[in-house]
Amino acid sequence: MTDLNLTLDASLPRRAFATALLIVLGGLLLNLAATGAPSPGWIVVLAALGVGALVLAVALWRATASSVVLTDAGLAQSDGRPIAAMSQIEAVERGMFAFKPSNGFLLRLGEGGSVAWAPGLWWRLGRRVGVGGVTGAPASRAMAEMLALHIARRDATEMSPAPEAHGPDQE
Repeated sequence: MTDLNLTLDASLPRRAFATALLIVLGGLLLNLAATGAPSPGWIVVLAALGVGALVLAVALWRATASSVVLTDAGLAQSDGRPIAAMSQIEAVERGMFAFKPSNGFLLRLGEGGSVAWAPGLWWRLGRRVGVGGVTGAPASRAMAEMLALHIARRDATEMSPAPEAHGPDQE
């Protein structure tokens, strides 16, 4: 089998733009809560959403500092956090109507895992793993195609019949 070693990361301009959008959203929500909320209930809701957007901006910036790495063992984050083992991956979905991140792809796993999320890079929910977000489309496409090829080869070798053993007296 081939040695897989592909890396999918977010460029600095994409990281900065996504983080800036979340900071602006948080600031606008907090400003609206402070100046224009019609009732105390709305002030609490808008303030909570504003703080949530700011917390998400920090989480996105930190998560996108690492990258997604594809090896023969499977997908993992560059800091060592496992995403999906190669033996668990059943299919790669990258069509237009697949429920996938922007510029990314979706993996269907054989068994579900825990819920996990690295904002802007990947998420795992049950038997589905979405990879992408603020990553570049060409690199994501290349990784999805390598994964699909690897899975097709693996499935082809599992489906091929085992060679029969011939003894010295058999032809």
